[in-house]
Amino acid sequence: MIRVPFVDGWSVGPKLGAFEARDASTASVPVVIPHDALRDLPRSADSVQGVHSGYIPGGVFEYTKSFDVPAQWRDKTVRLEFEGVYRDATVYLNGDFVAHEANGYAAFVVEADPFLRFGERNTITVEARVHRDSRWYTGGGIYRPVHLCVSDPVHIALDGTVATSPDIDEERAIVEIATRVENQTRHTARRRITWTVRDGDGVASASGTSPVTVLPGASSVARVRLPVVNPRLWSTDEPHLYRVHTVLTDAEDSGETGASDEEETRFGIRRLQLDTTHGLRINGASVDLRGACIHHDNGPLGAVSIAAAEDRRIRLLKAAGFNAIRSSHNPASRALLDACDVHGMIVMDELTDVWTKSKTAFDASIGFDERWQRDVSALVRKNINHPSVVLYSIGNEILELATPHGATWSRRLAEEFRRLDPTRFVTNGINGIIANLGRMGDAMAEAEASDPNTMMAGMGEMMALMNASSLVTESTEESAAVLDVVGFNYADSRYELDTELFPNRIIVGSETFPDRIASLWADVRRLPNLIGDFTWTGWDYIGEAGIGRVDYTDVEGYEPTGTAGPFPYLLADCGDIDITGHRLPASYYREIAYGLRVEPAIAVHRPQHHGRPTAKTPWSWDDVVSSWTWGVAEGSPVTVDVYADADEVELHLDGAMLARVAVGDPLPLIARFETEYRAGVLMAVAFTGGVEVARTTLRTAGAPLLVARAERAQIGLDEDLAYVAITIEDADGVLVCDADVLVTFAVSGGELAGLGSGRARTEESFAGPACTTHDGRVLAIVRPNGVGEITMTATAEGYAPAVVAIAVE
Repeated sequence: MIRVPFVDGWSVGPKLGAFEARDASTASVPVVIPHDALRDLPRSADSVQGVHSGYIPGGVFEYTKSFDVPAQWRDKTVRLEFEGVYRDATVYLNGDFVAHEANGYAAFVVEADPFLRFGERNTITVEARVHRDSRWYTGGGIYRPVHLCVSDPVHIALDGTVATSPDIDEERAIVEIATRVENQTRHTARRRITWTVRDGDGVASASGTSPVTVLPGASSVARVRLPVVNPRLWSTDEPHLYRVHTVLTDAEDSGETGASDEEETRFGIRRLQLDTTHGLRINGASVDLRGACIHHDNGPLGAVSIAAAEDRRIRLLKAAGFNAIRSSHNPASRALLDACDVHGMIVMDELTDVWTKSKTAFDASIGFDERWQRDVSALVRKNINHPSVVLYSIGNEILELATPHGATWSRRLAEEFRRLDPTRFVTNGINGIIANLGRMGDAMAEAEASDPNTMMAGMGEMMALMNASSLVTESTEESAAVLDVVGFNYADSRYELDTELFPNRIIVGSETFPDRIASLWADVRRLPNLIGDFTWTGWDYIGEAGIGRVDYTDVEGYEPTGTAGPFPYLLADCGDIDITGHRLPASYYREIAYGLRVEPAIAVHRPQHHGRPTAKTPWSWDDVVSSWTWGVAEGSPVTVDVYADADEVELHLDGAMLARVAVGDPLPLIARFETEYRAGVLMAVAFTGGVEVARTTLRTAGAPLLVARAERAQIGLDEDLAYVAITIEDADGVLVCDADVLVTFAVSGGELAGLGSGRARTEESFAGPACTTHDGRVLAIVRPNGVGEITMTATAEGYAPAVVAIAVE
């Protein structure tokens, strides 16, 4: 089979009516796939998509591409595979309707043969529609890769080989391989399949062969059970991978010389177990899920899925202490799963945010009752060979879940996943409050009766008490009972309760508030039936704008807006890691809470705002920066937090002790100091039992420089990207965080694919060519144009230009 990227030569423009003509304002522009048609549209406060999309509008878009179809393809099978088009994709070939896919996250295949003109130039057109159909930024258009697949009429089906390992011991693993062969001729086909399993070093571990007969217009599955001796198992710490090379030949041919089709499939060998005594076990070892909820956008790139970007995101999440992700609230891309396989990141892959009741005007609830089986099938086909995928989530905060008919849908979906893939576990992100919106008065009354001060304690505490109500217990019991693992969103108040009420129930915190991680992780360590915690969120994202912001309420004309950030908020502002991949103070607090970090972390409240009143949401962190370089007068008051797993912390400035404070206020693992800002070396020393545990320092920066630093000196040409961090720092690399400047970029040998900072409230475009630093940082992402060298020059007023070169091979 020829399977090649189908990504160049596309153009996109607004979809016009049948009797409209294009002009300069609606002209199509050339693009490379994957492409996000929404990212660069003008934002405005009156955008109908509003806060959900970060005030980025929707639209209807038309992609076109012309391509040559050789005459010899007349005897082949030609298909186009789309990994994802958002949304309501309609595909035409040479003007004729070919396919429609409503689900913006499901892969689909176009059978092109009946519509092609062989020996001629052909044109494909893809339409995509985005309009008030999501609670977060989705992007729009052909945002995931496309592949052209050309094969003989008798061929291995796309994603046709499945490798599982149901029988594993210390001596060997039995790998069961099943390959589906399709016959699109008018005659019975007799073929032979040969499988070769190789380890990560390319060494052959096992092989086998089988004849297969396929009737005309039908398909057949050939199977083999191969023993792999001394298997190298996949785990989060040692993510070993194997590949099976599958070759299809004529029945009389036992080798690869006469191969009519072949494919290579990557898989892992690992054993999963689940019970209330040991929790989740992988290869016999208990694993607590240190989880991050993530949306699918890639920050400055928009919603596109590019292998290099997905791999980078998973690498940085793993380095920050996470070992699991939840693909909130839609199926993850293939590239993201590939990265999780390679880096040892466990995946909870989620089907949808809605079933049959809508959350937005035109969301995926429309038609769900008709297409749900296709959606489940597409998700399982994508995931089946990925060892990183351990949990299927059938939904998130489903509105109808607490009704008898909702429970019926819960069971229907869970059983379909089990029928298609019995090797993994099924969960659901249950929010008892959302599922009982019409009856929340009763739950609120019950919560207030237990503690009349809860309304004053904040939204988070109120949600916890309401989720623990008898109403939620009784109304969600059946939907929870169909699951292998019950996921609770913002309902840690149920952990102890359900351990008593439902002793066989296994639980995961499927979505939790970030500032509660110390107590939440203590629960995970204490309760064997609680297998992990997934914070909202691990990585900041576009849309749900300002949900984690900190407002200074003494601004003239300030009006509370709840969790919705007013224009021009673009980002949610609630990730442990910002959209550029930079770890924020909350990330180091979490790493300490997980028990993975001994060194303390210093977080400084911005001294220019000292003493000002603030308003926060349950998803907010404090407005803090790990910096001791501030443009305020010497002696200005400043609040310093030190995160430490210790009894006490001492704070020193230039060797002189300022204070010694007990850890635990205002939150566990935090020691708070009120002091004055003076340039120098700020040091925090942590003590337990009177003995020093560890120390850390921050230094005041010297004369600032503009610095450009590529993450890699060399990149590849295909599906690769160059990431360049531009910082304001001194000669020793100490960052200057509050002297932000506008930086302008020029690129040769490539093109600027995305440009941005961690600033949540902004009107700057990801398209560039300029961007203002945020806390001294901005990130440029460059796509190569060809083999050779990329040169990027960054300039800013008052600074010498910063130049960086990246080799492309």
